[in-house]
Amino acid sequence: MQWKGRRASSNVEDRRGMGGKGLIGGGIGGLVLFLVIAFLGGDPGQILNSLPADNTATYEETDQDRELSQFVSVVLADTEDVWSDVFRKEGLVYKEPTLVLYSGSVQSACGTAGSSVGPFYCPGDQKLYIDLSFYEELNRKFKAPGDFAMAYVIAHEVGHHVQTLLGTTEKIMPLRQRMSEKEFNKYLVRFELQADYYAGVWAHHAQGMGVLEEGDLEEALTAASAVGDDTIQKRAQGYVVPESFTHGTSEQRKSWFYKGFQAGDIKSGDTFNTRSP
Repeated sequence: MQWKGRRASSNVEDRRGMGGKGLIGGGIGGLVLFLVIAFLGGDPGQILNSLPADNTATYEETDQDRELSQFVSVVLADTEDVWSDVFRKEGLVYKEPTLVLYSGSVQSACGTAGSSVGPFYCPGDQKLYIDLSFYEELNRKFKAPGDFAMAYVIAHEVGHHVQTLLGTTEKIMPLRQRMSEKEFNKYLVRFELQADYYAGVWAHHAQGMGVLEEGDLEEALTAASAVGDDTIQKRAQGYVVPESFTHGTSEQRKSWFYKGFQAGDIKSGDTFNTRSP
């Protein structure tokens, strides 16, 4: 992806080295079960069930971290441009989210999370959270190298922000209180696949801006496949449990990202009324 020398977003909050300070009061602990949707699979409640200790270690930015922070700032700026234009064409106004960089652990309006949960979006404060060490994990653990793989990660979380602005999050997440975990997981899969679709919409417009390079699309598709529920479960436990899927299979994630990449609009991304996502 051609990103050096281009506009960086001003909506970046650097909290690296600060660490998390515990849960915010006011009953937010109950809300986190259906508000936080972590990028990697699994139960969002894990954020509460395994709260990290306060990170008091001094953070020193490496050259790689400095370049990564600049890169994600440019990607965020591109999502701002793309979604502002898409929303304007729909007669809507796009409210830009904030991207929070952190190291180790972080406090959000959805509670305290450690870097082990992966990048996530919190509807409560409309912020994206990412520990840049995830880039190395994406490369080493998930075998999904390349800058556009990381761009896909950012675009996916921005996709959750789009869902919040369009009212989808508010409609879907309260269903958790009325359904069994197995039944609600089906909605979570569709919810996550729609965020993948929106990531593809961004990539469509990024291509139109002339910033994609040869191999970028393949990097994003590889990343989408690498974080499919079936792939993650096979790697972790040697078998899959489909009823526990929360993000979709590798094939589903690739497919919906590519659909967004081809369509480039909001209307074709209704994963909830599709017979089989």
